[in-house]
Amino acid sequence: MEELQQLPIPLLLWYREHARVLPWRSDPTPYHVWISEIMLQQTRVAAVLDYYRRFLQAAPTVADLAALPPEQLMKLWQGLGYYSRARNLQKAALQIMELHGGVFPNAYKDIRALAGVGDYTAGAISSIAFHLPVPAVDGNVLRVSARICGDEGDISTPAMKKKVSRALEEIIPLDAPGDFNQAMMELGATVCLPNGAPLCEKCPAAPFCRAFQEGRTGELPVKAAKKARRLEARSVYLLFYQNSVALRRRPDKGLLAGLWEYPNELAGEEDWLSRWGFSPCHLEQAGTGKHIFSHIEWHMTAQAVTLDTPALPEGWVWASRMDLRDRYALPNAFQSFSQIVADHLGRF
Repeated sequence: MEELQQLPIPLLLWYREHARVLPWRSDPTPYHVWISEIMLQQTRVAAVLDYYRRFLQAAPTVADLAALPPEQLMKLWQGLGYYSRARNLQKAALQIMELHGGVFPNAYKDIRALAGVGDYTAGAISSIAFHLPVPAVDGNVLRVSARICGDEGDISTPAMKKKVSRALEEIIPLDAPGDFNQAMMELGATVCLPNGAPLCEKCPAAPFCRAFQEGRTGELPVKAAKKARRLEARSVYLLFYQNSVALRRRPDKGLLAGLWEYPNELAGEEDWLSRWGFSPCHLEQAGTGKHIFSHIEWHMTAQAVTLDTPALPEGWVWASRMDLRDRYALPNAFQSFSQIVADHLGRF
């Protein structure tokens, strides 16, 4: 990957002129960098900005995060998805309190040992917050490297990730490792785009990028196709009593673990209302929705009913509009039904 040898100087010059102004870049403490990097996994920068601000208001330090009530943590994360990230943040905060006296560790191996922190995140924190010359290789970096080098290896494989990491270890500037890693990410996010045509005319690597010079930017990088998602048809039950809607908590493990939801089950002939202990009642159709997870796609049909008794199965709760806003974290999977619920609760 000798083409990468030419990259550091033009890349850093480009980054210092074109880098987006972001709050975690303006104040790159280890805690801030960590929170931002976890939030940015699988999530666009624009979507993270408000979450980042609210999160730091509620938990400005590692100690505050460690002490945050789990219900509040989930509410702060509501809408960001991949909720295991939030739970791992708190697990890692507790590790820092117990093993490092509340001080964020400054050695790569200790950062890498924190819950929810992989090679990329450990590299990002180490280089940006502690100026250690450790690469941070994510999808953006793999794509940029593959195009510059004209590499036809599958970027989804561990072997390719190791190959790129070794190559970057040789060229990462010792005096600016954090800027270099952020510049690689920035180039992939804003110029060497994953979908659609890359903006090669704006790229500092264009003079020596093999994919650009050979007209192969549309062919590279090579990435194995993902497995098709499993489709699930689900029935969602919007159960109302006076000014509240029924919620139940999902299991502590698995998809959307520990979050609250409108009761739902796989679609079929099962009389779930009777199984839950409700008297026979007339259900009204209340809309449809779809939500795509990484490996499952839900196709949902909602039915609504107003109950004449407040009795609920054990562990379920009645939630008012204020509860939905401030207390209970519902995943985006049920966003399609938010307006229906709001309209019903607004009658009271």
